[in-house]
Amino acid sequence: MSTLLAPTPAAGRPAREAGVTLERVSNFGSNPGNLAMYVYRPARLPAQPAVVVALHGCTQSAQVYADNSGLTTLADRHGFLVVFAETTTANNLNRCFNWFQPVDNQRGRGEAASIRQMVAHADSAYGGDPSRTYVTGLSAGGAMTSVMLATYPEVFRAGAVIAGLPYHCTRDTGPFTCMNPGVDRTPADWAERVRDAFPSYTGPWPRVAVWHGDQDSTVVPKNADELRDQWTAVHGLDQTPDRTSTIGPDRTRREEYMAGDGSVAVQVNKVPGIGHGTPVDPGTEPEQCGRTGTAHFIRSICSSYWITDFFGLGGPSARAGS
Repeated sequence: MSTLLAPTPAAGRPAREAGVTLERVSNFGSNPGNLAMYVYRPARLPAQPAVVVALHGCTQSAQVYADNSGLTTLADRHGFLVVFAETTTANNLNRCFNWFQPVDNQRGRGEAASIRQMVAHADSAYGGDPSRTYVTGLSAGGAMTSVMLATYPEVFRAGAVIAGLPYHCTRDTGPFTCMNPGVDRTPADWAERVRDAFPSYTGPWPRVAVWHGDQDSTVVPKNADELRDQWTAVHGLDQTPDRTSTIGPDRTRREEYMAGDGSVAVQVNKVPGIGHGTPVDPGTEPEQCGRTGTAHFIRSICSSYWITDFFGLGGPSARAGS
């Protein structure tokens, strides 16, 4: 079954229009999920760089996500390596990561295992810092980000889920029900699903940022609330935000849930007035990034800037030393 269908196709741009040069990596492991690995390496890459894994949405490609999301702009600025994983129509007719398939969303299996192998290769081949590994993605890639955080919590220090879903929502229902109208479960139930993904693991757990358009009808905003419930419960926190604010030119609404050490364990960002896609803000100012003109890259706020900040790789948080 294919899922996370985009309302309009996001066709890949012709190669001559590609704005970002990616390096294809052919031999990164046994690759049980039959994925492709691409790497973006900034011209000035420090020793032991942080590694950010980026997962595209349905009908997209690694090249499309690299060209439009703005992540490579931040990689150039702050000196981290970006690994773009890519799935194909051989795996899913709509080029969706199979976040809903048991053969792909469990530890040591399928696509999840392939992405884990990409991280290991980035560490060995490019000198990536295993203690600073992060993951983000859109839509099906956002749902697969949830998979990676749950199944490999010891690998990823933090993740950012854009228009995605809680881990293992499909354990007892179908993917389209999870997407819309969404499923309401208790925080304890959601947290149990994460802990069941790696039963012997006791923490520390990845920090999680959630990004969601408040007009998304493909993956409804309810999923942002359920993701909040899942990861606050995993961290042993309640669901009342410790801090609220607005950010960016569109006054995105932010809720933050604080760990005992004062760090932000879970963050929820609801972007006003946009539907299903990655928020971008084309331009050259420090808080701008990304391109529009391709489906599901929506002009509003440069989410990659704020995600990089959440990861501690650049922006206000990094400057403050948090």
